[in-house]
Amino acid sequence: MRCTFVEKPLDQIEADIEIVFVIDKRLDHKWVADKELLEKLGFKGEVEEVCLLPEKGQLYVGAKLEHDEIRIAAAKAVRALKNKDYKRAKVGVYIQNCPITNIKAFVEGALLGRYEFDKYKSKKKPHPLKEILIANEEYADKPFSPEHAKKSVAEAQKVAQTVNFVRDLVNSPPNEIYPERLAEIAQDVAQRYELECTILDEQDLAKEGMEAMLAVGRASVHKPRLIHLTYRPENPKAKVVFVGKGLTYDSGGLSLKPSDYMVTMKADKSGACAALGIVEAAKRLELPVEVHAILGAAENMVDGNAYKPDDIIKAKNGKTIEVRNTDAEGRLVLADALCYAQEKVPDLDYIVDIATLTGACVVALGEYTIGVMGESQELKEKILAAARSSGELAAELPFNRYLPKLLESKQADISNISSSRYGGAITAALFLKEFIEEKNHKRWVHLDIAGPAYVEKEWGYNPYGASGAGVRLAIKWLQKEYVFSKNHP
Repeated sequence: MRCTFVEKPLDQIEADIEIVFVIDKRLDHKWVADKELLEKLGFKGEVEEVCLLPEKGQLYVGAKLEHDEIRIAAAKAVRALKNKDYKRAKVGVYIQNCPITNIKAFVEGALLGRYEFDKYKSKKKPHPLKEILIANEEYADKPFSPEHAKKSVAEAQKVAQTVNFVRDLVNSPPNEIYPERLAEIAQDVAQRYELECTILDEQDLAKEGMEAMLAVGRASVHKPRLIHLTYRPENPKAKVVFVGKGLTYDSGGLSLKPSDYMVTMKADKSGACAALGIVEAAKRLELPVEVHAILGAAENMVDGNAYKPDDIIKAKNGKTIEVRNTDAEGRLVLADALCYAQEKVPDLDYIVDIATLTGACVVALGEYTIGVMGESQELKEKILAAARSSGELAAELPFNRYLPKLLESKQADISNISSSRYGGAITAALFLKEFIEEKNHKRWVHLDIAGPAYVEKEWGYNPYGASGAGVRLAIKWLQKEYVFSKNHP
């Protein structure tokens, strides 16, 4: 499906159906042409309430003007047309403060809401809606630039398409996407968008001294890969690295997960897939930032060669790690990947790791919220502001002076799990901090996306399954930091 801005008012655009948002329950607005009929049907215009009047060619959706509410309303509208015979819809523009923000929000909501993963369905039911035409007409007659509107639509489509690509990757099963295959997909992305791409196999990882990552992948027939993609614009304003956890499957290793917890572990590659999406989107949007995506891809499986609780392994930076639980494997992969990133990308401005790292983060924040952790309060606040603007939910989990003591080991430099069952999301982040060079402590932030990365129910403009968590947040942060004016929302 595509969205197109048309320099015509609504009544001059031909379409099969018109989408009308009922803002703040205002059934008396001039765009609500069927007030009496809607009232008879009991439609009040509550947020996310939907009423289709096929004989009138109108679809009404309750909404508010806030940008994320516009995203949700757009998704509700598109989903309401799923099994109907409407190929082309039209809609007006709804502005709160910034035309660009709300136009982008509508397009993102429509494209993200239309997404479905039906690749393995024998009988597919494709969505009939092929196009939404956005009119040159605003809900409250507020002025806006058609040129800015067209640019906003194009940008939003690129971001949403990338998020949906990431969703496809995360939703794909482990028998289809394993470390070597993820490396091939990354190479395809690099070729398509003219990115630099370096792949390290198990021999390369051994030469680099990345024993922690090798240990995690040792028991699998699919050997680990470190994937490094780079987007280099001319005269970049900054150099930013995104490091993603790419466990293409996680059985828990010898610390075997219960069967119920093993289901959905194909989603343990969500951080790596997000990092891949971020570098792709940065290139497609031509952001003035050098972006590196480093994906640590491995499978945590079981056989006679599996790494074990009580093993002591050495990370790339020489730090020794006592393994007390083989299901705390993502942090081992990230430890080596973070060391690699800092060595291979000198003079970086920021380093961001993205990972479905801990169930503890889901306990703390729920299924829908990203946990944000790090040493720099200024950086964390910028990430949280970008999350609000992008529509992604995020909240800070704070460090304190006592929690690092829980990672102490009597036999190695550090333990891979805390000695307490509490605060697990934070102690996992503090483990990662041990592999961040001191000069980069204030440049590093950790995003735990374990909650929203994969949810087994529909929510907002996200479908059952993968959400593409982290991509929109990261792109909005880069735009706020290096593209937009300081007063841009």
